[in-house]
Amino acid sequence: MAETVADPKTFMFGGKKRSGSVTDDLGQDDHLAAVTKKKALGVVPFGFHHMDDPAAALANSRHEFGEHGGVNMSIEASATFTVMEPETMRRMFSGELGADRDFFIYSRHFNPTVLNLSRQMAALEGTEAAYCTSSGMSAISSVLMQLCNTGDHVVASRTLYGGTHALLTHFFPRLSNISTTFVDVGDMAMVNDAIQLGKTKVIAHDKGVKVVVDNTFAPMVLSPARLGADVVVHSISKYVSGGADIIAGAVCGPASLVNSMMDLHQGALMLLGPTMNAKVAFELSERIPHLSLRVKEHCNRALVYATRMKNLGLKVIYPGLEEHPQHKLLKSMANKDYGYGGILCLDMETEERANRLMYHLQNYTQFGLMAVSLGYYETLMSCSGSSTSSEMNTEEKELAGISPGLVRMSIGYSGTLEQRWSQFEKALGRMQQDTGLFNKI
Repeated sequence: MAETVADPKTFMFGGKKRSGSVTDDLGQDDHLAAVTKKKALGVVPFGFHHMDDPAAALANSRHEFGEHGGVNMSIEASATFTVMEPETMRRMFSGELGADRDFFIYSRHFNPTVLNLSRQMAALEGTEAAYCTSSGMSAISSVLMQLCNTGDHVVASRTLYGGTHALLTHFFPRLSNISTTFVDVGDMAMVNDAIQLGKTKVIAHDKGVKVVVDNTFAPMVLSPARLGADVVVHSISKYVSGGADIIAGAVCGPASLVNSMMDLHQGALMLLGPTMNAKVAFELSERIPHLSLRVKEHCNRALVYATRMKNLGLKVIYPGLEEHPQHKLLKSMANKDYGYGGILCLDMETEERANRLMYHLQNYTQFGLMAVSLGYYETLMSCSGSSTSSEMNTEEKELAGISPGLVRMSIGYSGTLEQRWSQFEKALGRMQQDTGLFNKI
């Protein structure tokens, strides 16, 4: 099949037809996977990663057409791939030929469909390369295992996702003696004091180590790589998927890192095997083009609801509110017109009151669903201290600002805004009747 390039957008038709000789295979420079001479995965062509708007970067990234000219790419569901000449396989295993030139060995290594989704993620985050995995935790653990060796040290935020906190607190020390110091990342003096020269491998540039950012909560809103982060990880099960029906992750960063993670001898992704199914990659690639529209509505409703909740006298935590201590910081960092995120928290002070509120919101008025996760089109609610952050002990939760009655809401966009707000007010009214809610706040 032929590849055509139309500046500034790159169009790629289904995989090139392999010739019958190694000489011919090696001569097909016009079929480089990312229209680049670099041997890298998911490389974004023509400097698109420098664009300020992630939606614009996505629109200018390569469009993969189907094998027979379909407007959507074909799904490459094969686990293994054939070659025309025995010598070609030897050269693939030696690293001389690879996915950058449309040579594939086995789908645990590289898969064309997963590679295309990875290019989209690289464009979204403004990184040189990316590769997608079977879950967000597999992306996070694989990156840290690639960057750290036995006995190394990590400096991490106190407010990490509970699963990552458990990985760093319990699993890594037992498995490989990798230790972690948890800090308030807004306190640079604390961050600097925690860094152990020659031992710390993950946190800050000025000490010669890597910055890794989990951007699961804020795709489109923030672009960490454009702000200086080395690596961006995602659970793309959340906003990128948007349907609460897929488990998947992504690693976005320099081509050198992504390629090293797929190295046949030393690569964490290759050897640990958190392989994304090609059919899942296809599903996700169809959802990314409208991610910007979904994120804007998530964020718009979160700001409206947070403002109205505050006006009712509720204790609301949302960075879009001007009184939030990090409002100005987020405003200075955020991409224009995407808002301040789709997550807000209500502090009900006790777990009993948090549970009662969620019960009424789900079972009395259908405002949302009691469930973990985020980025779904319905509003999802959970009491963080007893669910997604339950891996933390009491002291760790206090340091992270997680009270026993903290209700996390991932604001959805189904129904009309006013319809959902009416349901929220109705649930509050029922709770006031039952417990005298407003007298206690």
